[in-house]
Amino acid sequence: MKAITWKVNYARPALCILLGVVAAGSYRLIHGQTAAPSQTTILARGAGTSILEGGTGAPDYLPVFTNVAFHAELLDGVVTGDFECLALGPRKSAGATSADFTSNVMYVTGTVETAVVQGDTIRLTGNSDCTGIGAGENVPFTVEIRKGGPGATVVLRAGNPPQTFREILTSGNFEIPAAQ
Repeated sequence: MKAITWKVNYARPALCILLGVVAAGSYRLIHGQTAAPSQTTILARGAGTSILEGGTGAPDYLPVFTNVAFHAELLDGVVTGDFECLALGPRKSAGATSADFTSNVMYVTGTVETAVVQGDTIRLTGNSDCTGIGAGENVPFTVEIRKGGPGATVVLRAGNPPQTFREILTSGNFEIPAAQ
């Protein structure tokens, strides 16, 4: 008779502990694990349309419009982000369609790996894929962006071989909150 009493006396608390552990585990399973929130700081972001200084250059000096978009963040101490620049030129240098900017002159799509803020300017570097002028894969790029609206500037060095493109923002906005 003593063996049965011992089993009953100790089985009940053990069962309660087991049910408590299962309930706690089920709660975490149902509600998800909670990790510490990530620390994200926006270093810079923006988008807009710009015009390439001097266009295609001599001898034609055809205008080139660019669509620029970027973001750079510091996520748990690591710089992340993206840079996009699509350069469009006219299909013809004269005539009725010379104002149709539909020819893909160059496209740079890159991952930001470093970011340095100096005053109202940020310098982003990373690797990109390029089409058009300077086409290539895993091509290093550097872009220096001055904050502001129309009149702000972008200096992009990209391509294979590397070339420098100076742009002036005509619409849009570049923000560099870290510069404040």
